[in-house]
Amino acid sequence: MSRIAFLGLGVMGFPMAGHLKRAGHDLVVYNRTRSVAQRWVREFGASSAPTPRAASLGRDFVLSCVGNDDDLRSITLGVDGAFAGMATGAVFIDHTTASATVARELGGAARGKGVGFVDAPVSGGQAGAQSGRLTVMCGGDEKDYRLSEPVIAAYARSCRLMGPIGAGQLTKMVNQICIAGLIQALSEGLRFAEAAGLDAMSVVEAISKGAAQSWQMDNRHKTMIERRFDFGFAVDWMRKDLAICLDEARRNGAQLPVTALADQFYGDIQARGGGRWDTSSLITRL
Repeated sequence: MSRIAFLGLGVMGFPMAGHLKRAGHDLVVYNRTRSVAQRWVREFGASSAPTPRAASLGRDFVLSCVGNDDDLRSITLGVDGAFAGMATGAVFIDHTTASATVARELGGAARGKGVGFVDAPVSGGQAGAQSGRLTVMCGGDEKDYRLSEPVIAAYARSCRLMGPIGAGQLTKMVNQICIAGLIQALSEGLRFAEAAGLDAMSVVEAISKGAAQSWQMDNRHKTMIERRFDFGFAVDWMRKDLAICLDEARRNGAQLPVTALADQFYGDIQARGGGRWDTSSLITRL
């Protein structure tokens, strides 16, 4: 069992840290809103720290799951950042969905302090975090990844090293690009079925065992037909992720016409007050 600090107790980090505690690890947590950290401590019985640096002192691993690039910099760098408290040979594992640029930047800063760094964004949403069945895509040195893999196993059903630092974030971008296109296609198909006078549930039953099948179809068709979107991965978060994808595409020359269109459509949902709706709410535009 390892000595671990977990930084960021949002909808993903809160249950992920809980799985680590249940697995028997020695855990210290940090959250910017202290009342959330106190609630986690009451539920799981570990301890909290007032700063990322304090949480990271004497830890074998420091894990993070925060909002964006700037949030990640704020908890790692500076006199109160995690890197200031980490010992030589410790490993920082970042589960934030962020840019490959910030992963490489922080990976370099970590190396300068003798600390390992693995960018390890996750897929599976809040439900996957709660059930401990996340998919984790990692970038980093082979040695750091092998050290990290048994820790990540506490909340992951799949974990894979994709390449050097930044490769995990790039793989997560591919994941989000594919999801955005699938949700828009499913939205159009279901709305077409309704407009054609078909029973949409029956249509899904007929086609879901063929080439049109997808996770989105299996898990979201019913709530999309019922127009229920008060769960799952929020539109605001998806737009943040798609902005990262589109920015990276401008750098590497990839063309993302469907992704750019889906991003605009999600902007329409936000303008209608649906920023906290599940991403499957794209169907409401139709």
